[in-house]
Amino acid sequence: MKKQGIINSHISKVLADLGHTDTIVIGDVGLPVPEGVPKIDLALTLGSPSFEDTVNAIAADMEIETVVIAEEMQTDNPEAFRYIDQKFGGKPIEQCPHERFKELTRKSKVVIRTGEAKPYANIILQSGVYFG
Repeated sequence: MKKQGIINSHISKVLADLGHTDTIVIGDVGLPVPEGVPKIDLALTLGSPSFEDTVNAIAADMEIETVVIAEEMQTDNPEAFRYIDQKFGGKPIEQCPHERFKELTRKSKVVIRTGEAKPYANIILQSGVYFG
């Protein structure tokens, strides 16, 4: 049995298979999942698991080069925006209109659905390279 890091077998496999510049999406309950992109559904109830808890767990187990968020997050969900800014302040944080964000999800290896029920609580994480 794995004793640390992500214990969800589906997420663990996705992270192990990522190459440089591959992307994954962590999304709220309302983010549409593009046809052909696998979905790992973690949602239990509204708010559980939270966007922050899910991002924290994955960020601890993934080498992240760049993050992408919808520009609407800054005005419509400032709490999530502050969290992202603090969590990833040393990395490039790209912002784009939400419609463009949804287009970018089509290229992701997976969409991980949380129980978060706040607007624009979505992020694309681009894999970096870890040389230990």
